[in-house]
Amino acid sequence: MISTRGLVKRYGRIRAVDGIDLDVRAGDVYGFLGANGSGKTTTVRMLLGLVLPTAGEVALLGERMPRAARRVLPRVGALIEGPAHHGHLSGRANLALLDAAGPGGSRRTRTRRVQEVLEQVGLGGVDRRPVRAYSLGMRQRLGLAGALLRRPELLVLDEPTNGLDPQGISEVRELLLDLHRGGTTVFLSSHLLAEVEQLCTRVGVLDRGHLVLQEELATLTAPTGATVVHTPAADRVRAVLDGRVLAVEGSRVVVRGADPAEVNALLVGAGVPVTGLALQRPTLEEVVLAAAGSSPDRVEGAR
Repeated sequence: MISTRGLVKRYGRIRAVDGIDLDVRAGDVYGFLGANGSGKTTTVRMLLGLVLPTAGEVALLGERMPRAARRVLPRVGALIEGPAHHGHLSGRANLALLDAAGPGGSRRTRTRRVQEVLEQVGLGGVDRRPVRAYSLGMRQRLGLAGALLRRPELLVLDEPTNGLDPQGISEVRELLLDLHRGGTTVFLSSHLLAEVEQLCTRVGVLDRGHLVLQEELATLTAPTGATVVHTPAADRVRAVLDGRVLAVEGSRVVVRGADPAEVNALLVGAGVPVTGLALQRPTLEEVVLAAAGSSPDRVEGAR
């Protein structure tokens, strides 16, 4: 669905994007992660032909961009750097204009399609107020509605939950999952690690223009082969499981072994109280920090 080879964008001496090879496959919900200034939005703009690369190749839906933009873009929905609207018009009027301006929009079904996407994003009951009176969250929903007008095969989103409250974020997450179940491939640029961890199937991590990680999320967060034990008697765990204790942090003990039942049986049999037990798995935040570095100005943690 999206493929880049050696993609580079320079601004003078600065390499905003430095030789990245993206691989987004049909059926992915792909999380494109990175701190502000890492090159995410520049990359997204190059994917859509809004910015020309300095070097490298871009293909969307199997066709070279921007050469094939007229054939490809009607099959792609996009929300980049926040929605742009005519502030004096209503949301419905803005969507009708957007549909009329794009290729392939049917005038006969326009009213119905506009109503459908407004309902999808939670604006079905919107009144005739001008967009300039909308909240930031409402404008973001309207931008998402615009991206959905043509029922795209590929949805490219840059920070789609910007300005939304927790309920709005949850609703957008469910909407994207529903679209994915219906066959839409989603490419989501974000810095919200917790959201990406709940939503995405694959992730790519950009750090200062370099793609430092690209992998299935399930692989990145797979069990490590250790068990986490929670107990008020951490010192006794070390005595019972001599040589298997990897780390002790207060009441949390990490023990070598991927069979929690076996670890529990040994500890309980020795009279050690166990209040919690689970396989150890790295969080997406831990994976990203390891790949991109732990400096807070480079990677934003989960919220």
